[in-house]
Amino acid sequence: MGHIAILVHKNASFEKPNYVLHAFAEIWRERGWQISVLQGPQGKIVADLAILHVDLTVIPPDYVEYLGQFPKVLNGQITDISKRKISRNLVRRRDGYDGPVIVKTNRNCGGCMEVELATGTNGLRRRALAMRRRLPWSMRGELETSRYKVFSSTKDVPYLVWLNPGLVVERFLPEMREGFYCLRTWIFLGDRETNSVSYSKHPVVKSSNVVRREVVPDVPEELRQMRRKMGFDFGKFDYSIVDGRAVLYDTNSTPTLGAIPREQYLPRAQHLAEGLRAFL
Repeated sequence: MGHIAILVHKNASFEKPNYVLHAFAEIWRERGWQISVLQGPQGKIVADLAILHVDLTVIPPDYVEYLGQFPKVLNGQITDISKRKISRNLVRRRDGYDGPVIVKTNRNCGGCMEVELATGTNGLRRRALAMRRRLPWSMRGELETSRYKVFSSTKDVPYLVWLNPGLVVERFLPEMREGFYCLRTWIFLGDRETNSVSYSKHPVVKSSNVVRREVVPDVPEELRQMRRKMGFDFGKFDYSIVDGRAVLYDTNSTPTLGAIPREQYLPRAQHLAEGLRAFL
């Protein structure tokens, strides 16, 4: 076996939140691989393969440059997953669209990780963050994903949202089945993948409001083309099927397992972890 280097943010914990890649790393260690977790760019490291796992929307240039020393890099092309970069459903104030819309953060995962990693244990920064969080949601650049706002018309969107570079407005294109909102989740590593659909009564589908999940077999070819174009080796796509077409909601190169017990996620993680072979 060989050596895998995993590059994370200098202020990050690789164990928390419950990252999918952390589960993979445990499996690879059990199979004889040496795993090194690098907190930020360090000195010269000899490894067979490196994995970019910096939980930020835009990867700092020094992290990207550091990866140049490794013979193989997973997700080395994934340096910007902001909504303005990946979304095909953005709405602008004067573009004439007047259907239902959803307001999200431009940054991934509500912009929360950017805030957490930037503030760290700095007391002054944390006080500034606490003050910023007292502002109206329309004036902030971070927002819990469970609090994304759905409006029946662009006319209902607060004026300040259109002026806020930290927020985006997208067409609200839900998939509905039997009265439920549906969110499909495709997780992949190399040539291994899982694909499921979650059902909720809430228009913003989150693990906390899901009533049931099902495994679904087919991933739309349109999504596979998007993955190839973006350069994803490993990650998660959230999407739906609306009028027979795939609607991509979100991409994530550092997906988490949430609060799923180990005995439930382990078989799936073992299946996905085998995808490493595609890069060796």
